[in-house]
Amino acid sequence: MTHQERVFTRGQLLDNVWGTNVYVEERTVDVHIRRLRKALAVSGHDRLVQTVRGAGYRFSAKP
Repeated sequence: MTHQERVFTRGQLLDNVWGTNVYVEERTVDVHIRRLRKALAVSGHDRLVQTVRGAGYRFSAKP
């Protein structure tokens, strides 16, 4: 949230969350993003996490 509008690739998210010494499939990020959106949907904030096609994901307060 400190870097709003910045796009993070799946690889960057994997490295920052799981570290570089762990092998995790990049699609794992998609599963966790889906779960995060589902949890945020309860309060109507699921659109804050946006997919940037061909690049990755970003947090944005803009619609």
